[in-house]
Amino acid sequence: MAAEQQEALTGPVPGGRRRVWCRGCRRELKAPESRLRGWGPECDPDNHAGHDRHDVDQDPIPGL
Repeated sequence: MAAEQQEALTGPVPGGRRRVWCRGCRRELKAPESRLRGWGPECDPDNHAGHDRHDVDQDPIPGL
């Protein structure tokens, strides 16, 4: 059998986009802003810091 040698990967494909992964869930990021920050919209800690709770008035349950 002849020994086959593999070529080393030297970098991204020319003209291609570098793949960036979310620091929280490890999914690939597509949005330009998310790619720059390194966080997806669901995992971004800055997005959840100012979350205001929104309570809704409800009618009482009959019989309780």
